[in-house]
Amino acid sequence: MNARQHESHQDLLAHFDTEDVSLAAMDAIIVPTARPAPYLRQAIAAAKARDVFLLFLCSKLSTTSGAILEAKNAGVRALAIDTDLLNPGLVPTFATDEILRFTRFRRQTDTSFKRNLGLLIAVLAGWKRILFLDDDIVLPNPADLGVAAGLLGEYAVVGLANTGMPDNSVVCHAIRDAGQKQDTFIGGGALAVGEAAFSSFFPNIYNEDWFFLLDGMKLRPSATTGEARQKDYDPYRDPRRARGEELGDTLAEGVFGLFDSHLGLAQATKAYWRDFLADRRRIIRNTIKLVEASPIEAAQRTRMVDSLKAAIGRSELITPDLCVRYLRAWQQDCVRWRQRIADLRRDHRGASGVEHAVAALGIPLLAQTGIDVPVSTGAEQQPELPRPAARV
Repeated sequence: MNARQHESHQDLLAHFDTEDVSLAAMDAIIVPTARPAPYLRQAIAAAKARDVFLLFLCSKLSTTSGAILEAKNAGVRALAIDTDLLNPGLVPTFATDEILRFTRFRRQTDTSFKRNLGLLIAVLAGWKRILFLDDDIVLPNPADLGVAAGLLGEYAVVGLANTGMPDNSVVCHAIRDAGQKQDTFIGGGALAVGEAAFSSFFPNIYNEDWFFLLDGMKLRPSATTGEARQKDYDPYRDPRRARGEELGDTLAEGVFGLFDSHLGLAQATKAYWRDFLADRRRIIRNTIKLVEASPIEAAQRTRMVDSLKAAIGRSELITPDLCVRYLRAWQQDCVRWRQRIADLRRDHRGASGVEHAVAALGIPLLAQTGIDVPVSTGAEQQPELPRPAARV
């Protein structure tokens, strides 16, 4: 078996020009954010242009009151939820979390929790088409939301093509910066999701959005269209970034490499991972040599090498057995999540609206901030959301 990391996975996607697609309405834009309110203006502008409801899932530096004030000033319908005030049990406990909990591979971020919470709210609110949008993404053409929504009848997920800073892992950034070929793929930064894909979830690991694209065995029908621009950042600023990405990048690249070769998860055996890990480490070591011999500015070269060495150090801790165990646990989690979604749909059949969704999930009023505009699911007007005092 040819176990290797591929330069591109674009052949796994259907590609559409925006003028070739019939438009549809997007029900909501969901923005997981930990940044101050000014970072949300691009999302607010897109929501205003397309008259789309906006859901902010806030933590850390992002406050619900700040987010809603920005939205209110723009005349956008919105709800902000402070996820720091929520019970983590709102989202099921996953077997994949248990595997990594007491290891160096445990991921200390809340992005997956927020996105999974957004899916639960979407199910209960009766939404059919949503867009996950990160707070560092610019949408040059808000009309692309209608194009992506139009494709969701045929495709489970539609990613807006990134024309800004490439959305890659640190290792893949370094491969490109060292002069080698390296493509990008669609991701959760600007991802339209149809109702059929609400039964997918985001595991708490780097490249969680790539795993979301799968149905437990294979890639869901996926497409790309339009444009989104990732803002610039320095991937080599802190070697811990590369260290924290390595397991998720290895697993995702390994799985998608199988798909590129017209194989499936049944071939993701210990033997496959042994060979893939060897190829991954070969690529990283070769990239280190290319960077060291390159004309890249000395300080930047040092940062790149430090990050790559952090990645290879973490890679040495990844075993074929861990890869197999993680994927088996992830498949168990897929079943559990699908059951959670099925239960919600059964128990709340006939009910809809954001107000119903947050009440059904038991999200406390203290964690919610709304605006003085009736909330709509696109079909009917809903009662005004409660507006408790902002948390200081």
